[in-house]
Amino acid sequence: MGLPLRATKASCVRGLVAGAVATLVLTALGCQQTEGGQRPAGTRSSPARSSPHATTATSARSPSAVPPHGTAASAPPRTIPSVRDFTPASGPGWRPGNGSRVVADLKGPLADEARMIAAELGLRTTSGPARRGDLSLALAPKESGGGEAYTLTVAGGRARITGPADAGVFYGTRTVKQALRSGGRLPEGVVHDRPGRAQRGLNLDIARKFFSVGWIEARMRQMADLKLNQLALHFSDDQGFRIQSTSHPEIVSSQYLTKDQVRQIVALGRRLHITLIPEIDSPGHLGAVIRAHPQLQLRNAGGTTFQGSVDISKPAAARIVDDLMREYAPLFPGRWWHLGADEYLALTVKDPQASFPQLVAAAKKKYGPSARVQDLVTGWLNDRARLARQLGKRPKAWNDGFFAGGVVKPDKNIEVEYWTGRLKETARQPLEYLKEGRKVVNLNDSFLYYVLGEPGGFTYPTGERIYRDWSPAVLRDSTPIADKSLTGPDRILGARLAIWGDQPQAQTPVQVAQGIRLPLAALAQRVWNPGKPPLSWSEFTRLAERLGV
Repeated sequence: MGLPLRATKASCVRGLVAGAVATLVLTALGCQQTEGGQRPAGTRSSPARSSPHATTATSARSPSAVPPHGTAASAPPRTIPSVRDFTPASGPGWRPGNGSRVVADLKGPLADEARMIAAELGLRTTSGPARRGDLSLALAPKESGGGEAYTLTVAGGRARITGPADAGVFYGTRTVKQALRSGGRLPEGVVHDRPGRAQRGLNLDIARKFFSVGWIEARMRQMADLKLNQLALHFSDDQGFRIQSTSHPEIVSSQYLTKDQVRQIVALGRRLHITLIPEIDSPGHLGAVIRAHPQLQLRNAGGTTFQGSVDISKPAAARIVDDLMREYAPLFPGRWWHLGADEYLALTVKDPQASFPQLVAAAKKKYGPSARVQDLVTGWLNDRARLARQLGKRPKAWNDGFFAGGVVKPDKNIEVEYWTGRLKETARQPLEYLKEGRKVVNLNDSFLYYVLGEPGGFTYPTGERIYRDWSPAVLRDSTPIADKSLTGPDRILGARLAIWGDQPQAQTPVQVAQGIRLPLAALAQRVWNPGKPPLSWSEFTRLAERLGV
C-alpha cells in the first residue's frame, strides 16, 4: 500500500552420496538437538526422554547402516516454521544413503514435488513401490487438516510424506529438506503438520522500486522453504507502472516486466505453491496513469491538483482501470485481485463536499440526494469488486478504503487488508471491521512494513519484534484483539510482510533481501504455528542461519 505523501537464498542439501563426499557433508550438518540440548516446546514428545544426537558421518554408508540410538525417543525436526505436532519413536531415523530414491507417481500430480526434492537431495526419482532407504510421496485425500496439511512418517528405514493435496505434500518436502540440513537426518516418528492461517506471504512494491525477475524468483524460493503461499505485486503507483500492457501501452514505465516474464514468475509460483496477487491501486495512487491522461487528474473547486488521485466523476477514469483489470486477469490465474482503495485524497481534506462539487454532483446523481463524496468513493470500490468477481477473482482492498455511515455500504465480500497499525493514524479500529463480519488480513504497518528510507516515522521491522510481540491478532499497534471469537483463522485469514519503495535508492536489492530475511522467517513461524514460539530468539536466528532462510 502506497505512502506517497509520507515523505533466498533457498538452500539445498545436495550430493549425499557414499564415500568421502558423504562423510564431509554429514559431518557439517550437525546434530538434532536444539542449542543447549533442550527439546523444542509445543510438540508431542515425551519429556522424560532425552533427545538423541544425530548419527555420525562414519555411519552414512547406507540407510540401513544407520546405527540404533538405544531406547531414546527422537526429538522433533528443527525447522522454520516449527512443526505443530510430533509423535516421537525410538529408532535411527532416516537420511539419504546409497541407493536412496524419491518414489512417487511420476505421471501424477506429485511429479513436480518429487523431482524438486530429489534434485535438492541429489537423489533420483522413480515410480513404483518404495523400499528401505527411500523417501516416498503420496496423496491421501481422506487425511484431515486441509489441502496444506501433511503427515511425515519415519519408520523402518523409510520416510513417507502424505497429504490431502499436493500443497501439503510439498510442505512436507520442505520439512524434510530443513530437517536434513539442521540435524543430518529425519527423526524417527510421525509429524502431523498444518498451517495456522491460510494466507501467508510477502507484499512487494515494484512500482516505485523495480525488482528484477531473478530477485523476485529468489524471494519466492525463500518463501516456499518457509511455507509461505502468497506474493502480492503492487505494480502500479504514482512513480511507475511496471507490467507490459496492450490495452494502455502509454502508461507503462521504461522499466517493466514483460508478460512473458510475469508468466515465468507465475509458473514458478505454481511449482512452489505460491499464488501471485496483482494490485492496481485506485482511485488513488494512479499517478502513472494520470501522466499519460492528465485530463483525469483530480482537482478541487479552486483548481488545485491532488497527487495520484483521479477524478472519479469522469467515466473515463473507471474505463481505464477496468480495461487493465480485464487485460491482466488471465495473466494472474490465482483467486485474488487487490483493488487498493487506500488514501484517496479527496477524503483527506477538511470538507470534501465543499472542495469537490463535481464529486458531490456525481454522487447525488448515482446514489440519491443524501449521497456524499464518501458514497461515490465506496461505489467505485464496489464497482471494481463486482468486475473482479466477474473475472473469477476474490477482491481485496486496504482497510482505509472502507467507510462507515454512508448511503453506500462497502461490499461485505471484499477482504480487508488492515495496515494502519500505528497509534497516530486515525483510520477506523480493526475491531470495527471484525464486528461487521468482515474477513481481515494482517499487514500491521508498525510490525510488518519495510518502507525504504524509513520516511514518516517508519522504522525497518525486526524479526525479533515480530517473533516476540506480534501475532495475527495484533492488527493495530502492539495490542491484540481481546475477543478471541473474532481472531480465529476464519476471521483473520493470515498476514503478509510488505516491502514499500517510498525512497527507492535508500537500499539496493541485495540490502532489501538481507533486511527482510529474519522478519520473513519470524512471520512464517507466527502464521504457521500458533502459540508461543518453541525457541528463544537467539536459537531461532542460529537455526535460520543454518537453514539458509
